[in-house]
Amino acid sequence: MSTKSVETAPKARRPKANASAPLPPETPAGAAPPLGTQSIHRAVTVLREVAAHGMKGLRLSDIADALSLERPTAHRIVKGLVAQGMLMQNRETRHYHLGHVVYELGLAASPHFSLRELCQPTLQALAEKSGDSVFLMVRSGLDAVCIDLIEGGYPIQTRTLEIGGRRPLGVGAGSLALLIALPPDERARVMATNAGRLASFGNSTQSRLEHAMAISAEAGYAINEEDVLPGVSAIGLAIRPRQGTPYAAISIAAIESRLSGERRIEMAKLLQKEVRALEKKLEVESLRWE
Repeated sequence: MSTKSVETAPKARRPKANASAPLPPETPAGAAPPLGTQSIHRAVTVLREVAAHGMKGLRLSDIADALSLERPTAHRIVKGLVAQGMLMQNRETRHYHLGHVVYELGLAASPHFSLRELCQPTLQALAEKSGDSVFLMVRSGLDAVCIDLIEGGYPIQTRTLEIGGRRPLGVGAGSLALLIALPPDERARVMATNAGRLASFGNSTQSRLEHAMAISAEAGYAINEEDVLPGVSAIGLAIRPRQGTPYAAISIAAIESRLSGERRIEMAKLLQKEVRALEKKLEVESLRWE
């Protein structure tokens, strides 16, 4: 029987013109970037915003609106990124996408960052035992980025996110697990800064996020009950490092009927068991670099 897939990603609605541009994690909400770094900050946030919309890309007007930039300013930044190969434009749709230089930089960085390779056996085990789609997410500023995914054997898969796909922290189970793991003051700052971006990601709203956080705190793992896509649910768990705040999480996504009631509890126990074992493996690996 051929594998069917649920719609791969929510259709992004055009953000409001006053949406807040994401700030790097070290920049307090409402504060300007340090003197002399504004151009770098804007260029990076443009790249992140384009990355968040995956294969669909963004028009210049969408970029300007999403980051509250004047159109000439947005055009100047985008033109510079295109010139450097960091962005490219589809001449037919006029949408901008990440360019080849971003891909090349990613390849150059990968030998020094083996998290994906170290986590793959765990992802594979979870996909085989659950039959559903399994995602590895890492934090990137105010967002979570998918760096790996493995589909299970169940005929209906929910590939809600592609590798390289980016979402605000809290949108989706893996991303929510990372948000929950933050210290309370940082979590509040992230939520306040990202509030204007949630409407661009399917069913996401501030009230749904707050509800998801409440039920997740009670359960002990992140729970997404159709909070992004209708008919799709997920659970997630942060990977705890030896020291500091978790920077990665693993989630299992499936059609809603497969992640509810007793089966959700069963899958959560499986996820917790596999992630705890992975943490011990990563701890041994981290000792090699100290």
